[in-house]
Amino acid sequence: MDTNVICPKFEKAMSLIGQRWTGLVIYQLLSGPQRFCTIESSIGISGRVLSERLKDLESQGIIKRHVYPETPVRIEYSLTEKGLALKPLMDEIQKWSQDWVKIDS
Repeated sequence: MDTNVICPKFEKAMSLIGQRWTGLVIYQLLSGPQRFCTIESSIGISGRVLSERLKDLESQGIIKRHVYPETPVRIEYSLTEKGLALKPLMDEIQKWSQDWVKIDS
């Protein structure tokens, strides 16, 4: 087997997680279920882009959308088991960033 060939599953995973804002949305939801407006204001993403990312992540089974039958309707987003499995990866990226990423002042 050629070790220089990237595994298609790895490539797909990197494409999904590497999409702009997706990692931050996942990281934000690691702290628990949140409403759209909370996610939007916490990471500074536009509503349109956040809506797209949430739909993508939901279709991939990484997050779930829970609609509460209240007036007004309340919707919360949370990570599924598949999404929660990304926690060790996100923790390592955070650790790496603390050690290696410099912020320009």
